[in-house]
Amino acid sequence: MSIATFDHSPCVLIVETDETLAHSVSLDLQESGYDTIVAHDAVSGLRQAAERHPALIVVDRMMPGESGLSFCNHLRGAGMRTPVLLLMARDAVDDRVACLEAGADDYFLKPYRSDDFLKLVKLYLKVDAPSAEQLRFGDLVLDLSTRQALRNGRAIDLTMKEFELLKCLMEHPREVLTREQILENVWGYDFIGESNVIEVYIRYLRLKIEDEGEKRLIQTVRGVGYVMREA
Repeated sequence: MSIATFDHSPCVLIVETDETLAHSVSLDLQESGYDTIVAHDAVSGLRQAAERHPALIVVDRMMPGESGLSFCNHLRGAGMRTPVLLLMARDAVDDRVACLEAGADDYFLKPYRSDDFLKLVKLYLKVDAPSAEQLRFGDLVLDLSTRQALRNGRAIDLTMKEFELLKCLMEHPREVLTREQILENVWGYDFIGESNVIEVYIRYLRLKIEDEGEKRLIQTVRGVGYVMREA
């Protein structure tokens, strides 16, 4: 997983109506070296996101008035690409897919467990040195420093998980990767039971990198996984 670089403590925005839970999450993050901002409703959360530009946003899916999914939709509609983690009470496949389709990068299941939560946060906010390296496959270029893709000179903005998935495939050109290999390399942990999270993100990538009718580069190997190769 590529790592973001910060010249100061990363700031995390917490959007949570439950003040007790918000306080617990904020305190755990601060004790781990992060700065925090707390908003108790979606409106103030969106305002803080626009004004403070946090490195990560944690939002409760079940907020009164406006759900966490609507929050993500508004955030992405405003052009903000900040990684978003949704706090969820259920772990059904439909719930996971709905979160991803709304623009969330990941989710964390309640009840809140600080150790597991902080491990997930560190996957997104670990400090490391930047890289100027580029990956190339045909007319597709992935810049690892800007986290942007280029195809035929056309700039393609990617969310964090889209970037990680494309990077994983481009690092193994013409090599068929199983779903298990992709989950381990991109998400860093196993999903319980069946999940079509990979299929959802493959569809997102294809829509972006084939936007101008370009040749398909991400091929499906039915029953196995995916491979980066020309048809």
